Amino acid sequence: MAASYVALLTLCLFLPPLLLVAWKHWRRGRAARHVTVVVLGDVGRSPRMQYHALSLAKSGFSVTLLGFCNSKPHDELLQSDRIQIVRLTDLQRLAVGPHILQYGVKVVFQAVHLLWKLMCTKPAAYVFLQNPPGLPAIAVCWFAGCLCGSKLVVDWHNYGYSIMGLVHGPSHPLVLLAKWYEKLCGRLSHLNLCVTNAMQDDLAENWGIKAVTVYDKPASFFKETPLDLQHQLFMKLSHTYPVFRARSESSDPDTERSAFTERDALSGAVTRLCGRPALLVSSTSWTEFEHLIDSGESLPSLVCVITGKGPLKDYYSRLICQKCFRHIQVCTPWLEAEDYPLLLGSADLGVCLHRSSSGLDLPMKVVDMFGCCLPVCAVKFQCLHELVKHEENGLVFEDSEELAIQLQMLFSKFPDPAGKLHQFRKSLRESEQLRWDESWERTVLPLISDT
Repeated sequence: MAASYVALLTLCLFLPPLLLVAWKHWRRGRAARHVTVVVLGDVGRSPRMQYHALSLAKSGFSVTLLGFCNSKPHDELLQSDRIQIVRLTDLQRLAVGPHILQYGVKVVFQAVHLLWKLMCTKPAAYVFLQNPPGLPAIAVCWFAGCLCGSKLVVDWHNYGYSIMGLVHGPSHPLVLLAKWYEKLCGRLSHLNLCVTNAMQDDLAENWGIKAVTVYDKPASFFKETPLDLQHQLFMKLSHTYPVFRARSESSDPDTERSAFTERDALSGAVTRLCGRPALLVSSTSWTEFEHLIDSGESLPSLVCVITGKGPLKDYYSRLICQKCFRHIQVCTPWLEAEDYPLLLGSADLGVCLHRSSSGLDLPMKVVDMFGCCLPVCAVKFQCLHELVKHEENGLVFEDSEELAIQLQMLFSKFPDPAGKLHQFRKSLRESEQLRWDESWERTVLPLISDT
């Protein structure tokens, strides 16, 4: 109970100065060409909101970006003189007391802290808010907007209650409360954006919320990586991760070699190694593929790179270490923001195991892979067809056995230019994919152009 008293005391202490600051902001008025972007999460791991901020800046708006700063955002965002990043404090959950009390204290702190930060920043014409997480951010941003004359724009990436349901179960009181809150407060916004047509229909039919679909699109820096940059990336990663190191030394001691490429000492030309392994960006086990190679199939060795980080990374890393693969090497690096597009642009295949908690959002990783003309195998779920067209720009599978069959087909006689893998890549090259900036200018900019 002591923690709850502390939370209430904090609220009482901060509310009067918050209201005073709000009154001063109301007297000052909003800035027509200023937008606040709010992420109640790590800015560096929120690419879509970074893209919103960059597009707003390119369109002549000044931007204040509020969020946690646990990882580095893209350099382009850091270098923009129109974007100011304001750090939010990420309060860790208390280690004592019932979980519901711990969660309540965190929500109260976040509400007061976010409101304080919003009141201390330049009043904006619009507040762009990522949801999830929307508790307590939707209500706080709406309240701040009422005080300062800002219009709230909620960008629905998913439903927060559905993510909570994965942990607590769909009938848990916290999950039901979160659903009620999201449904109620979501209607307070001036404008709603969402990531799929399926979510747009669900918001309209079940929530009474009219939203505009703004598909995730790759940023301009997601593209095929030139061979010389591939070599530089492989050599850089080889200092830390052995899977990128050459399997054998060159006969010329001056030749620089990685597991996939080599650079001629005299001409500086980079070429792909004959008999190189295939490079996959993925997040799965490859036991079935290992068995296919052992049975005599004409398949290459694999280097499987699992990107990202999370609370279960160490657990799965230990599981991988227990495997005795002879033809497959697995690496779990944490890449710098600028190296991730280079890796995707250097890979031969991407595998995505994203399963939406709501069934209504799409995997951002596949969007980035397509931007790099990287063919994809993706696990099937409700609205995946809005992004991955089976047998057109990639393959869809339902289980590990089906994935193993697809890998066998794609890597048969690798790297044969007449193979299915190259056909998918050629199709992606010829598709003239729409990039984020162009898509944003067509869909979002007209909605806020009244300022």
